[in-house]
Formats: sequence, structure tokens, C-alpha cells
Amino acid sequence: MLSVTGLESGYGTARVLFGVSLEVGPGRLVCVMGRNGVGKTTLLNTVMGVLPATAGTVTFEGRDVTRLKPHERVRLGMGYVPQGHQCFPQLSVLGNLLVTQEAAKEPRSALDEALDVFPALKPLLKRSAGHLSGGQQQQLAMARALVTRPKMLILDEPTEGIQPSIVEEIEAAIERLHASGLAVLLVEQYLDVALRLADTFVILDGGHVVRTGAAGDLHQEDVRRLLAV
Repeated sequence: MLSVTGLESGYGTARVLFGVSLEVGPGRLVCVMGRNGVGKTTLLNTVMGVLPATAGTVTFEGRDVTRLKPHERVRLGMGYVPQGHQCFPQLSVLGNLLVTQEAAKEPRSALDEALDVFPALKPLLKRSAGHLSGGQQQQLAMARALVTRPKMLILDEPTEGIQPSIVEEIEAAIERLHASGLAVLLVEQYLDVALRLADTFVILDGGHVVRTGAAGDLHQEDVRRLLAV
């Protein structure tokens, strides 16, 4: 479904990614891991076209999307939830979802389906998004991505800085979406969460892929050393 080959990217003259390659098959959940500052967010931003690739290719469902703009990739079925619980703080929860639904030209049923994944948002529909907790904003950000009815969901550390009770809800939602057949590319810092959710993992270090494997391999001591702070 998603194929990243020899991807290079960075900021100005500072290169961050060095020939990164990975695959996400249909219905698979691939977890990208690594210490802080190794290029995980840069990778997702480049996959989504937020940052331009300076070399390599990004292919989605057999189509080269390397030069497409982010909104064009969304229209093809790539849903992205970046770091930071991004939403429109001045709008209500419902307003945030409606803006996304209308921009994606999806029917109202797409909004209802997203709320079914995050039922905790239903009593909050009239509340300003700026007055939500961090965990609630993260759920809203994920619901907004789901309103576009993506074929693949790309998540950048969705559990970072979230209270434990909502982490459990977010993890359960990801598990449910994965079980429904949705492909997921997930950046996750918590080893326990990755072990429970991932089919396979990719570890970055210094902008390079240094290890890949099945989720069960995350128990290995050499893998854990690559993730140690």
C-alpha cells in the first residue's frame, strides 16, 4: 500500500533522513521507533508532503505521490495526525469535524463513523476545542483524520503527554481501526504500546533505518538498546 524508497529530507541545508526505506502493506500496522531527534517526525512529514523529499520516492497504492501536496495525498486516502493535537481551537468540536467533512466532500455519515470510534467526544460537540484537555484534543485530531475516510492512517506519537485513561482509549481505538483492516503507520515512543499494537517495526537512528522486524523481536536486548534514552 505504502512504499518509501531511499527517502532523503531535512530542513534547509541540514539533512535529517538518509536513504530511508519502509513498506506498509494493506491492513498492516507498522511502528516507527527510535530515540528523540532521530528523524521520526521528519519521516512522517516527508511521507505526507509537509516537507519536500530531496531524494527517493513515496508510492501509495502503486502511484508515485512524492511531488504531490499534502491535501492531494489526503484525497488519495492518506490520513495524517501530526504531533501537537492540532485542531481549530476557536471552533467547537462539531465545527472542527464539519470543516474537515466539508473539505473532504464526505457525507455526514463519515462524521458519525468517526464519533463512533471516539464516543467520548459526543457529549463535547458544543464545547470549544481550545477548552478540551490534551487527551480530548488528541481524540478530536484523530477523529478529524477519520472523517476523510482514509485508506491508511499516519499517526505521530498519539499517546505523548496524554493522561493514562485516555491513552488506553486511544490505544483501543487504534487497535479497533487496525482490526477493521485499516493500514496504520505509527510513530510511538512507548515500547509496551508498540508491542501490543504493531505487526512490524522500523527503528531509526541518525536518520537511517537500523533495524526492522516483527513486533515480537522488540523483546530482544539489542533492539531495546537502540530505543534506550
